[in-house]
Amino acid sequence: MNYKFQPYFFAAFYTLLLVEIAIALLLKTGFIRHTVGDFLVVILLYCFIKSFLDLKIIYTALSVLFIAYTIEFLQLYNILTYLNLRGNTLAGLILGTSFSIPDLVAYTLGIICIAFIDLKKSKTRQK
Repeated sequence: MNYKFQPYFFAAFYTLLLVEIAIALLLKTGFIRHTVGDFLVVILLYCFIKSFLDLKIIYTALSVLFIAYTIEFLQLYNILTYLNLRGNTLAGLILGTSFSIPDLVAYTLGIICIAFIDLKKSKTRQK
C-alpha cells in the first residue's frame, strides 16, 4: 500500500460530499434521497480512499463494498438501538435506520460504475 495524494480523487470526493449534504438537507423522501444517495455514497467513499492510498481498483472497490454492506446489515440488527443512538439524527444519517435490499443494489451499481470509470481513466494515464 502506497500513500499518494491524488487531487483528482479528492476533488471528486469533495464535490460528492457537497452533493450528499445537499441531498440530506433538502430532500426528505423519494428516489434521489434513498437510491441515488446510496449510489453516490459508495463512490464518495471510493474517491476518499483513492485520494490518499494508491491501491488497486479491485481492492478499493471490494473494500468499499464490504464497508457499505456491513453497515447495511448492521441496520438489519438495529445497531442504532444497541448503541443507544436511535434518536441521534447524525448517527441515523451516517449509519442509516433500516435495512433495504435496494440499498445493496445501489451500492453494487455505484461500485461497478466508479471501478469502470477508474479503470478507463487509469488506462488513459498509462498511454
